[in-house]
Amino acid sequence: MNTLIFVYNANSGIKNLAIDVAHKLFSPKTYTCNLCALTYNTFTENIIWKDFRSRTNLNFEFLHSDQFEAKYPNKTFSYPIILNRNKNSLDIFLSKDEINSLSSVEELIFTIESKSCKMLR
Repeated sequence: MNTLIFVYNANSGIKNLAIDVAHKLFSPKTYTCNLCALTYNTFTENIIWKDFRSRTNLNFEFLHSDQFEAKYPNKTFSYPIILNRNKNSLDIFLSKDEINSLSSVEELIFTIESKSCKMLR
């Protein structure tokens, strides 16, 4: 079964989390990870996103950019990105530009559901 890998344009760790929270609080319009902004509020996961994750049959993996690069050292992408991993390949599911064009978590969910239905055909 395929897995959608969500790669955030942020590094892992407590220090980076504190920087991201401060950035969201003080300068949200310049925050560089629209995927983060769509799926998380300032301090917690977006409730609509959390509900979607709990009810969907899709497989998800969530990585910060530094975690992705450690796990897949020979892959280079612009973040944020959502990738489709099957047993033989790692393909772009939603590009940085596509993610950045989304304006709501509902739009993200609709896009994921629509594209994943096409993928399963």
